[in-house]
Amino acid sequence: MGTEPSRSDEPRVVRLASATDLDGFRRACRQLIARGVLPEQVTWETGLAAEPDLFGSEPSHLDRAVVEPVPDGEGQCTLRVPEAFATLCASVVLHRDSTRFGLLYRLLWRLQHDSGLRHDPLDPDRLALTRMAHSVHRDQHKMKAFVRFTRIEPGVDVECPQAEPLHVAWFEPEHHIVEAIAPFFVRRFTQMRWAILTPERCVRWNGSQLEFNPGAGRNDAPPADAGEKLWLTYYRNIFNPARLKLRMMQKEMPKRYWKNLPEAALIGPLSAQAQQRTAAMIDGAPTVSTRRRPLVAAPVIVRAAAVAVAAEGLHGLAELREATERCRACPIGQHATQAVSGEGPLSARVMFVGEQPGDQEDLHGRPFVGPSGQLFDRALADLGWARGAVYVTNAVKHFKYELRGKRRIHKTPSQQEAAACLDWLEREIDLVQPAALVALGATAARSLMGAPVAVMKDRGRWLIRNDGRRVLITLHPSALLRAEPAERDAAYEAWLDDLREAASFAPGRTA
Repeated sequence: MGTEPSRSDEPRVVRLASATDLDGFRRACRQLIARGVLPEQVTWETGLAAEPDLFGSEPSHLDRAVVEPVPDGEGQCTLRVPEAFATLCASVVLHRDSTRFGLLYRLLWRLQHDSGLRHDPLDPDRLALTRMAHSVHRDQHKMKAFVRFTRIEPGVDVECPQAEPLHVAWFEPEHHIVEAIAPFFVRRFTQMRWAILTPERCVRWNGSQLEFNPGAGRNDAPPADAGEKLWLTYYRNIFNPARLKLRMMQKEMPKRYWKNLPEAALIGPLSAQAQQRTAAMIDGAPTVSTRRRPLVAAPVIVRAAAVAVAAEGLHGLAELREATERCRACPIGQHATQAVSGEGPLSARVMFVGEQPGDQEDLHGRPFVGPSGQLFDRALADLGWARGAVYVTNAVKHFKYELRGKRRIHKTPSQQEAAACLDWLEREIDLVQPAALVALGATAARSLMGAPVAVMKDRGRWLIRNDGRRVLITLHPSALLRAEPAERDAAYEAWLDDLREAASFAPGRTA
């Protein structure tokens, strides 16, 4: 930068407005560097307190010049620093270490005089400041996680006796993070009046603005209320002894926070009982899952070898649906809510065949009623075709899924599972006798054609089955839902063009 060190060895004292005065620190740094003041010549003060000197000497102001940070532009220079340094400053000034400002200024000074320093991640000063920043971030995370509010009913709050209830919490942060973290609680509890008391700084939200006040004592926080008892009951019931890892728990919930956490009183007793409770769980009988429908008696279950025979003896769609419901030719039927057969008139000229029912289809017992079905209905409406005039079904009649939490996530059926359902699909075709078939996706195309089909290559084309029926190949509507948002409109129009190939077999027009 070209700045020369100060000719005078006169020590300087910088007085900042508060322990977290980042703006004042920035202005002071620009002044000091403009005057060429070396890091070892500066002592930093926050508020009325003098910070210990980074370089080891006790602060004495009798023989030192005092630097008061001035407004931007007055006696300052422009500093060029990496963006990461500015971000680092914003976190480090919140740290409780009394040497933080001296360390930040020293690194800033060095950055101005050594351009290669910004590319040295192992520099000792940078590493020390990075550790401070990580400590601040961890303290902020713990405050978000461990604040516990107690409700104070209207009338007890003497300042606003007619107001909504006030929720008050006590917390003891390790660093000066209260003002920095307050906006998080505003966003999270915008509609609630709350206050967080800490030993050095308190914050209060009245529903429209934040108010910061001096620190408070632990006795200023209210005692436990009924909500705390409810929370303890919940914590006691969700405690899983089989998953207890005390070291990991103490790492995420350090003991220094336990004294202010209501649930901490339960950790000891619950941990002591963990081994005994785990053994009881292992020895206990397995939990019987709740099924949405009763199990079918074994004698009437249609097994794989009998599927084709059963299908041959059916003479109507209602009988076909009833027989499909009992099918256990593959494992999928044991876990689905119900079988989902096709629907539509026996006189339908076009039969649409999808892959398998989805979550909503499985619950409602009807094909194409979920997100893919809604897109399918939209396409029929845009083409002017009535859904009630077409037959809609799937190559696989049960929903195959895997659980992720409480969600049932679609899984593509295997070739064996699709083959197990093939007789039910062929019987539907025999009963409906459509003039044309539309295969929606690869699974449907393979089932209808008896061999793999390159859907992207053959989409919009007619193929001929062994029985002479024509099969139009196109995408499943779920493929359009997975497309990038910017590409969905074009993909939808291309899909409609595919479906228009079946216009000569067009079902009844919508009103």
